[in-house]
Amino acid sequence: MVDSVQGQGVVVTGAGGGIGAALARRFAAEGARVVVNDLDAAKARAVADEFGGTAVPGDASEIIEQARDALGGTVDVYCANAGLASGGTEDADEQVWAAAWDVNVMAHVRAARALLPGWLERGEGRFVSTVSAAGLLTMVGAAPYSVSKHGAYAFAEWLSLTYRHRGLKVHAICPQGVRTDMLTAAGTAGELVLAPTAIEPEDVADALFTGMADDRFLILPHPEVAEYYRARASEPDRWLGSMNQIQQKWEAGS
Repeated sequence: MVDSVQGQGVVVTGAGGGIGAALARRFAAEGARVVVNDLDAAKARAVADEFGGTAVPGDASEIIEQARDALGGTVDVYCANAGLASGGTEDADEQVWAAAWDVNVMAHVRAARALLPGWLERGEGRFVSTVSAAGLLTMVGAAPYSVSKHGAYAFAEWLSLTYRHRGLKVHAICPQGVRTDMLTAAGTAGELVLAPTAIEPEDVADALFTGMADDRFLILPHPEVAEYYRARASEPDRWLGSMNQIQQKWEAGS
């Protein structure tokens, strides 16, 4: 158990299902007061009602003040979990690229703008970013998703190196396949790359709490991602060649 979340105010965005719902349930089980956010108001309320949380539906970029009010004035932990799994190549529509960047990166930036002044003033705060292994590696058939998730990881990393001496704790969660609607929507690419080692959303929540207890920035629910990340850094051409082989399999099967 992470004692520090007992009684704390926690916001989880995109928590109407999947990883977000699992995170919300786990924080509540650990004694936190949880705000459940989702664009789908009914889903947000259904999850919140499970444990007596508060549903604050709407755009994740625009709910900080409502969430703060619901929690009695203070947000102690913010889980930037809402995301778009936008597929496509460089030819994806400009609006698809813009939406992926807005939800997967800029929503995190806006939340940090709103929360950091208070956190830095009192010398503590926790920012949890659900990034995806695509933010460390990449994902075939999903350029907007891959590029924006790299941005999400870079922003979380920047927050950590900039403010850790002032009490800010940042965690970047980077799972591969997780059995959610997002995995189903990934189609043949998801079946080829992610489905064979897919885990449950609750496993992601477990990994986060283990990482929080160890005060780790990078949370890898799939430990093998660390090896892939090392290979990408140390032998980029070999790694790209292996990924291209997966790309070719995907093209042949799609």
